[in-house]
This record gives sequence, C-alpha cells and structure tokens, in this order.
Amino acid sequence: MAGQELDWTPEHIVKRRETYYAASQRAFVPYRTPQIFARGEGQYLWDEKGKKYIDLLAMNVCISVGHANPTVNSAVQEQMSQLQHCTTMFYHPVPAHFAEELAARMPKGHDWVVHFVNSGTEAVDLALVMAQMHTQNIDMLALRNAYHGATIGAQSLTGIGGFRHNIPLLGGIHHVANPDPYRGVFGDDTEAYLAEIDRTIQYSTSGKLAGLIVEPILGYGGIVEAPAGFLKAATEKVRAHGGVLIVDEVQSGFGRTGDSFWAFEAHGVVPEIIVMAKGIGNGFPLGAVVAQRHVAESLASKFSFHTYGASPVSCAAGRAVLQVIDEENLQENAAKVGAKLKNALVKLHQKHEIIGDIRGRGLMLAIELVKDRKTKVPATDITTDIFEKTREHGLVVSKSGANRNVLRMVPPLCLRENDIDAVADALEKCFAGY
Repeated sequence: MAGQELDWTPEHIVKRRETYYAASQRAFVPYRTPQIFARGEGQYLWDEKGKKYIDLLAMNVCISVGHANPTVNSAVQEQMSQLQHCTTMFYHPVPAHFAEELAARMPKGHDWVVHFVNSGTEAVDLALVMAQMHTQNIDMLALRNAYHGATIGAQSLTGIGGFRHNIPLLGGIHHVANPDPYRGVFGDDTEAYLAEIDRTIQYSTSGKLAGLIVEPILGYGGIVEAPAGFLKAATEKVRAHGGVLIVDEVQSGFGRTGDSFWAFEAHGVVPEIIVMAKGIGNGFPLGAVVAQRHVAESLASKFSFHTYGASPVSCAAGRAVLQVIDEENLQENAAKVGAKLKNALVKLHQKHEIIGDIRGRGLMLAIELVKDRKTKVPATDITTDIFEKTREHGLVVSKSGANRNVLRMVPPLCLRENDIDAVADALEKCFAGY
C-alpha cells in the first residue's frame, strides 16, 4: 500500500474518502457532487480533467499570494533541503527572523511578541488562555455570527449554531449582537449595539471581564464589517471592566482589505492580542498569536507547547509571503482590484432583485441573496442553485453565512484587473433569470 501510485480516477478518490475519512471530516463538502483539483497557479485552479477556474476562495482564504508562488516555493524547498523540522525546544534563525518581521508590522510604540502555532483555531485558544491569565478574569464577550474555530475553546467563542456541537462548551462566554447594518437586530444603530454590551456586562457577568474577541470583518459570517466607531467604543467598555481586546485577523489580515495591512487599523484601536493564520503561510500550516509583551508574560510560568509551532519550513513560507506582498504591491492590488470587482457586483445588484446586499472591502467581498428586498428573507435554496452554477461557469466561491445565503469572495491577492471582466461575465450567467 505505502508508496503506491496515486489513483486520479474520480470515483476511486470519492470511494477512498468515503471509506477512510471520519464522518466529521467527510461533512465539509460544498458542492452537490465532489470537486477535485489537480493544479493551481496564481489566481487560477485546474481540475483533474483540465478545466480552468478563477479562484475566488483562495482555498478558504489560505492562498494569499497565489497558488504555487515561486518565491514561496523556493523558500520552502531551500529550508526543506536543510532541516525539515526543529522543535521550539531548540533554536533556529528562520522563526526568530519571522517573529521580528511580524512584530514590525504591528502598530508602533508597543512592545510586541509572537507565539507561533499551527492554525487559527489553536491561535484563538491560546489567545483566550492568555487573556484570562493576564486579567485573572473569566468572562469573555464575543459576537454572534462570528466564526473563530472548531476546538472547544474556539467553538465556544463562535457565534454560529452550525459550528457548535451539542456538548458542554466553555463557561463564561457571552455573545452580543454583531453590528450588522443590513441584517442586524438593531439595524444600523451603532449605539444600540454598544448599549447591549453594557447590558450583557451588567446582567450576564460578574462585572469583571477577560476580554472581547472580534473579527473586524466577519469572514464566514458573511463579510460584515464593524461600523465606524463601534470597535473603539466597545474596546473602551471592555477595558473599563478589566478586559483586553483580541482581534481575529485570520481572514482579514495580510493586506486583504487593501486600505491597511490589518483590518483593525481602520478602526483606530490597538489590540492587546492579535490572532492570525490562513494567509500567513500561503497554504502551509501556520498560525500566530501576536501580543503586547506585558500581556503575553502572563503565561511565563508554564510553557505552551505546539509540536509543529514555529516550524522552520512553515516560517520560511511565512517570510516569503511578507516578501511577495511587498515586492508585488499586493496590498495596493487588493484595494485596486477589489474596487473593480465590487463595482461589478454593484452592477449585478442593480439588475437582479434576488441580490439584497453587496458589501466588503478590498478583496473581501460578498453577495447576500434574499427572496424579497424588503423582508430580507434569506434565499437559501436559490443561493445553493447559483452557487452550483458558479462552478459550472469556472468560478470558485464560498457559500457562507448563518443562513447559507451569502456568496463570499476572498481570492488570492494576486487577482488582476483583467480577471474581473471574466468574473463579471460568469456571474451574470449564473444570475440570469433571477
């Protein structure tokens, strides 16, 4: 068995997966029939039959600088030829340099330190422990409709029922309404969302907080950006009760929003803790918690060990990602190309009543589908049909949101302006008749 030649026959791939994958891993399937990918280059993918697609999902936002990026590949190959793994028990220059380079991307005037992990979920769990240890408080605030991961800690912080198993989750987690101008319980009334934070603290906590965790732009929740003023005011409330701000930049970081390297920078706040993963390694397993030193020192009494955390191979990929973002001006590209793509989506909205809302920033965009623009009833079934058509017309997107009625677009940052006409044409065909 070991070393046998790969079998690319679709029915055999499906059979092996169905036979040997656990149910928990088999469940993550977006399309009605399996999608098999064989190759990627830049912003494009090819399936096993040679059909080409424009990748607007970036393998769940992991491919930040493009599939098979030559700079990333070269850095990884060079490191692998020297040393494939070095546990953090021992010292190696690649993770140390990468930590320095990440710290340099943080707001100036603060002392930043880095803890490398293997994924965003692990980073969220570590950030939660760090906040609770630093403050010596338990109660945490999180947003409804936010996604932070699937482990016990991250799942407890996640505010979407579809990701919360019917098991005892962590105590001390309190979900407040996410400020959503389109679909939120308080509409576009930012002060009402802030008032709910006050009520939650008053009625559901001891009055002492460990912190607040937020995605500046909800990712899986449907690309919903926190309105101006909310994050700063919410942070002030949390700090007044002893807590810290944790910002989850797993999906929104590394220049994706175009305006800034980190999405939180658009909100005039400096978090105590920042969680990052996905695009950090362009597909290599890597995540990080970047924290202000005085907060991170709360864990000094006991080590937190992640077997593959600070892998020199993954960190070599991470260093190359930063290099490519700078050399190819990908943050600026995200702003420019994202604006053109959003304009194409706005035109689509003007023509098709099924589209209720277009939103997002940079290369983090979404189309929300509704049965009626006034009632805003989610068009879940139609979303599924149109989602299937995007595949037929050579696009890879995501079907997201608590109601599964949002088409999410988070392509590699190397998507180009000359791709947008093809994307717009394909989407027009998908929405024809609606």
